[in-house]
Amino acid sequence: MSTHTDGTSPDYSPTFGQRVRRLRERNGQTRSVVGGLVGRPAEWVKAIESGRLQTPRLPLLLRLADVLGVEDLAELTGDERLSASSYTKAAHGALPAVREALTTYDLGQAEDEPSNAADLLTRVQEAWRVWHGSGGHRTRVAVVIPDLLADLQHAARSLEGNDRRRVLVALAETYHLAQLYLSFQPVPELVMLTGDRSMSAAQDADSPRAIAAAAWYMNHVFRDAGERHEARVDLAMKAADLLRPDNTPEDLARWGLLHLAASLSYAKIGHRGNAERFWDRADDAARRLGDDFAHPYLIFGRGMVDAYAITMNADLVRGGEAVEVAGRVDLTSMPSATRRSFHMIESARAYSMQGEHVAVVHLLKKALDISPETARFNIFARSAVTELAEAGSAVIRDDVRYLSGKLGIAAAV
Repeated sequence: MSTHTDGTSPDYSPTFGQRVRRLRERNGQTRSVVGGLVGRPAEWVKAIESGRLQTPRLPLLLRLADVLGVEDLAELTGDERLSASSYTKAAHGALPAVREALTTYDLGQAEDEPSNAADLLTRVQEAWRVWHGSGGHRTRVAVVIPDLLADLQHAARSLEGNDRRRVLVALAETYHLAQLYLSFQPVPELVMLTGDRSMSAAQDADSPRAIAAAAWYMNHVFRDAGERHEARVDLAMKAADLLRPDNTPEDLARWGLLHLAASLSYAKIGHRGNAERFWDRADDAARRLGDDFAHPYLIFGRGMVDAYAITMNADLVRGGEAVEVAGRVDLTSMPSATRRSFHMIESARAYSMQGEHVAVVHLLKKALDISPETARFNIFARSAVTELAEAGSAVIRDDVRYLSGKLGIAAAV
């Protein structure tokens, strides 16, 4: 009988526990980190990996898939019929149009004159205002992205000199916007594509600031793709080294943002010391910029750094500390409805770790009110409501039913 290089036979299929261990080790996560993030002790993870415990029920399986960065439940269970995206990710109605815009290549010689660079930059700025505004930000920005990408690509091919560099920076920013639109939808390959294209455009523009922003968004791509934290931190720090944080607020904001990215990468694998050290650097940048500063589209500033302390502590499995931070962070001044909603959901995640289900549904309803499409496309929000619906607590039953309907997962109730 022939064997693979690792000694297994061609028809070998790893057990559920072996799959969990492989994915956990790929991510550089300890059992304590994985267990804490799904609300179970490290011994539970060990029992799963050793086969002493069998595959958990769907709500917990979904939480485990999210913590391990798994898109397809088949990666965990071996059952090709199960897809995590079927349960935790929704597809926006305009996704086909955005997909076509990203995968259509104009190989001909366009005869039309390109749009003026200044006009294109104004359109990009307006698209970001739409994204951060209240209401159906995904729906509204999805209408803008296809034509904006096409016009920017045409201008980048046609213009020269400084105008071309300005357009390339705007193109990188538009790819960031497309990446955000695609996030939490069942198209990981498109998220990777937009991240790579934004970095390519930023490098082609030879703009350290554009490269720094691309590195921030690529960190999210790498984290979702299961890239080890060393690669994420290395990218962030190399991009930070290109900046001059002592010279301008613009550079300082992006420098702080990249140190925040490093903090979140370390928190994800349970490295508390490094997570807090890099967060302190981001905190120092926010302090130097002043309490009223918030970057126009990256939103880096005092409010964002404080809010991400909730995420950092939650990822470090410090539920009590995360709840404490959530209790004192004021999100009302953050000039982005999408970010306020996201950080409200992260607060709900912190309370979930403490088993405070009434607080969880309260915060999820607030997040839904602030930005419905942020809540609807958030993996934690969807998986938490699925889990709470199965728990069947009478105290929150009506709230869970309401959330299930609003999030489009009514079948889970």
